[in-house]
Amino acid sequence: MTWVNRANKAGRLGFGEGLVEAAKENPNIIALGADITASVGMQDFATQFPERFFSFGIAEQNIIGAATGLYLGGKIPIFSTYGVFAAHRANDQIRVSVCYNNAHVLIGGAHAGISVGPDGATHQALEDIAVMRVLPNMTVLSPCDAEQCKQATKAALLEMDSPVYIRFGREAVPNFTLPNQEFIIGKAQLMRTGTDISFFATGHLLWEAIQAANILEKENISVEVINIHTIKPIDKDAILKSAKKTGRVVTAEEHQVMGGFGSAVAEILIQNYPVPLQMVGVKDTFGESGEPDELMDKYGLRAKDIIKAARILLAN
Repeated sequence: MTWVNRANKAGRLGFGEGLVEAAKENPNIIALGADITASVGMQDFATQFPERFFSFGIAEQNIIGAATGLYLGGKIPIFSTYGVFAAHRANDQIRVSVCYNNAHVLIGGAHAGISVGPDGATHQALEDIAVMRVLPNMTVLSPCDAEQCKQATKAALLEMDSPVYIRFGREAVPNFTLPNQEFIIGKAQLMRTGTDISFFATGHLLWEAIQAANILEKENISVEVINIHTIKPIDKDAILKSAKKTGRVVTAEEHQVMGGFGSAVAEILIQNYPVPLQMVGVKDTFGESGEPDELMDKYGLRAKDIIKAARILLAN
């Protein structure tokens, strides 16, 4: 199937749309803000459901405590702020209050990855996957575009009954998921079939992986591309099936390679079916201020970098 970018769109907008649609279906959904309502895409919810939106100010730890209390009182709370603050500043409260109680709280990690741009290292969530996937009971979602972020948000609110962390970006990126495309938490999506090498990608780097596969196809290299939008629970069967077919794997993520998505894939392969593996991602460094496109190039997160990793494997 040929995937087409309908129009660039920010993941945070899809998150906001999914939140509003889910809230229309379930009146128990409550949103909690941290003084950045519009920045994380919750402004429409706040406008349409003012009696169900509460702004706490910049008090992430307190919000998590309140969210857990609301859950225990029969509500479905959703809290969103920048991923670095959600995953790190409130990590103790998420671990003990939310995860230990297996509370159905949805945590939106906005501005994830390097492409948040000029905000710089302090605001670029590059370790949130690693931090959140280690927590017991926590589901970790990393949708590939705005449409899938909308679908993932609705599924997390309406179909789950346990903690969920969803990461999404601020900048407008290719929006290519079809509105009627099936989205199942924990089930990977086969984007294209191939026999020579497998690309497992998550988040915004799925688009880069698809572009890389299109380029390699012109060289008669058959690439299988799989979207791993659920990092935990990860689709073990899909990963092993593809790895057994191609014998080579490249992972791609807008996140640190250490402990992140690539590590999750490697854990499955090493225990079940070891194959040569290359990881594309941020290499043990902080980000910096700059334009999103410049940073994606500098930190090696483009289609050309995925192709470079593929060539290393194909040469052996």
